[in-house]
Amino acid sequence: MWNKILQFLHIRKPQPALAEGALLVDERPDYDEGYDKDNDVIIRLCAPKKKNAKPYQVTGIEDVTSKNNWKAWIYLAPVIILITIFSLYPLVNTIIIAFAKNYKYATGEFDGFTLENFGIIFGLIKSSSGGLESNFTKYAIPNTLFLTFVTVPCSIFIALIISVALNSIKWFQKFLQTVFFLPYVTNAVAVGLVFSVIFDKAGIINFLFNTNITWIYGAERWTAMVPLCAYIIWSSIPFKILVFLSGLQGIDKQYYQAAAIDACSKTKVLTKITIPLLSPQILYIMITSFIGAFKEYTSVVSIFGGPGTLGAQSTTPNMETIVYYVYDNLASNTSWAGAAAVFLFAIILAFTGIQFAVSKKRVHY
Repeated sequence: MWNKILQFLHIRKPQPALAEGALLVDERPDYDEGYDKDNDVIIRLCAPKKKNAKPYQVTGIEDVTSKNNWKAWIYLAPVIILITIFSLYPLVNTIIIAFAKNYKYATGEFDGFTLENFGIIFGLIKSSSGGLESNFTKYAIPNTLFLTFVTVPCSIFIALIISVALNSIKWFQKFLQTVFFLPYVTNAVAVGLVFSVIFDKAGIINFLFNTNITWIYGAERWTAMVPLCAYIIWSSIPFKILVFLSGLQGIDKQYYQAAAIDACSKTKVLTKITIPLLSPQILYIMITSFIGAFKEYTSVVSIFGGPGTLGAQSTTPNMETIVYYVYDNLASNTSWAGAAAVFLFAIILAFTGIQFAVSKKRVHY
């Protein structure tokens, strides 16, 4: 048995072009190649194309790059191993702990899987002590959402304005870039201590505005949010400025020259040229800033020194964030901490997906 392909080239007079067709047959035909007067066609027998024996071989020529993929995997092996140990394994282990019942932190033993841990942290199920856990829903979630949706838009707006101003300055531009970048490389705890002194009851803020407000130690919850937000915004601006400046310097100057010829205002140039052309950088900053804000922890420790406005002596964790809640319960209630971490992971994943979906129509590459 053998296969042949019959290609029929139909002749239609007076058209000079021949229409082509193909037919696959399993047995040797009774006619040979040539012109068939009865059917008014030209018959040509062709052997079928053979399938490549090697996946990396195309048209008889071996693709050396695809053939030697194993070398690339060897080069990537150390990084893949490190990512697996320090990223994938902790993620999977945290998810297991979040659903584990009676998890023992010392031995890692547990009594099966359950959803009770999520019910406990959300105050829907009583804990083993008999009470309802309320710190997560009363303090951790609201504080995290407030810090995220206040500090991120403010820091992005301020960083964008500063970047546009710096990009237009020719004198001392490098010096000013260094000055604005210094907070990014400064120790976070040291900066927090400085803000604690500035917002102290006898600090410079009350002195300048002639007030006697208690901002930090012993302050009300929402009053203490002011120095905390100021610290987060101030410490997050330098990296945003660096990214925005790199994007601004990559914009073609012809756009601004055309706008100058049309006598466009600076506001219109900013909104119609600069911001649309900076949309990839803005998207990157938005995603990384929201992820960082959802994971806020260092700022609370740096300024307050504890989960509340009374520092380590706080009986009420009124300044606690989700990540602070995770660290606070890691040893004593490990399953609660795992459930809170999984909840935070789900929020970040969902919010990042929403940003990517919205960016498809708003971001211009």
